Amino acid sequence: MARDAVRILGIDTSLRSTGVGVVEVRGAQLRAVAYGRIRNKPADPHSSCLENIFDSITALIDEHRPDCVAIEGAFFAKNANTAMVLGQARGAAIAACAKKGIPVSEHSPRKVKQSIVGTGAAQKDQVAKMVVRLLNLGDQPQEDAADALAIAICHAHQLSLPETLRAKTI
Repeated sequence: MARDAVRILGIDTSLRSTGVGVVEVRGAQLRAVAYGRIRNKPADPHSSCLENIFDSITALIDEHRPDCVAIEGAFFAKNANTAMVLGQARGAAIAACAKKGIPVSEHSPRKVKQSIVGTGAAQKDQVAKMVVRLLNLGDQPQEDAADALAIAICHAHQLSLPETLRAKTI
């Protein structure tokens, strides 16, 4: 990877299907390097799912060498258990990044949608279609992977902003 390029790992966390996407930014050009999802089976013990997220994120970092990571910020869930499980999945992903010394920034779902589509009230399908256009992909990625790519693109859009206006590193 040339010095003028920046690689961003986008992560959309979930216990059962964490979306991941690596985007390379070179000037105003965006390119998808890799994307997919980390899957855990419903029957898998909770602790095994968290370990798989940690190990899979670690492997992605080792393989693609991102300069930074962008993750979807926490949201308020009606169900406290759902919010707790999501927080644990985020923690596993963030811990993997911290262990590798990669800075992590978070972006709210609304901010990601606004960055990609132009409105924070955009639907998931609108976001996915814009991801396809912005990255010039042949096919629409699976939903979790599209969300992860959108998070990475949102972060890429902030790279040209002054430091004080960028998302905070967590």
